[in-house]
Amino acid sequence: MRVLSVNVGGPRQVETRAGIVLTSIWKTPVQRKVALIGHNLLGDRQSDLRVHGGPYKAVYLYPFEHYEYWSRQLPGFDLPHGAFGENLTTEGLSEDDVHIGDHLRIGSAIVQVTQPRMPCYKLGIRFGRADMVKRFWASGRSGVYFSVVQEGELEAGDTIEPVSSDPNRVSVGDVVRLFQGELLDDDLLQRVLKSPLMGSWKNDIQSGLLETEEVRS
Repeated sequence: MRVLSVNVGGPRQVETRAGIVLTSIWKTPVQRKVALIGHNLLGDRQSDLRVHGGPYKAVYLYPFEHYEYWSRQLPGFDLPHGAFGENLTTEGLSEDDVHIGDHLRIGSAIVQVTQPRMPCYKLGIRFGRADMVKRFWASGRSGVYFSVVQEGELEAGDTIEPVSSDPNRVSVGDVVRLFQGELLDDDLLQRVLKSPLMGSWKNDIQSGLLETEEVRS
């Protein structure tokens, strides 16, 4: 597992049909070591801290393997590294390879897996498609959010090394499939509830499963 590119970006104003929107979803690869300090990579900044960034969304990773899928889904679109707003474009790591709470070493930094990505409407702005958020989520290719355990520096070419694994063994892919209703597994649900899954995922998954059970009954 390794980093193909480290991508950063700051707020920019984008004109849409609904008016001017401030977004930081455009990320650009940098060809140098980048410091991971606090809740941010140096040179990266979020536009709306109510829903982006912060301690549990400090770094966002998206597997390069997904780019082949999107090149088929979006013919003619330019898809440079960072196209999905990710800080790290990587090789050899998928949502099923890492578990909520796992610690990974990247460069001299250590990060912890916290949650999948639930995209907001700005992904649609990035691609100029109103259906992009729905398509992204339906694909199951969510990418991975991290918190910072140990500050450090990272760059393209760094290996991604496991440091420790959460005992609940709930993969990021498991969380997505449970949320989407593709899995009805009580044992997995109990492990999800015990895991350090951040955000509103636990409540949302429980609510979704209850609704599914009510429909079936």
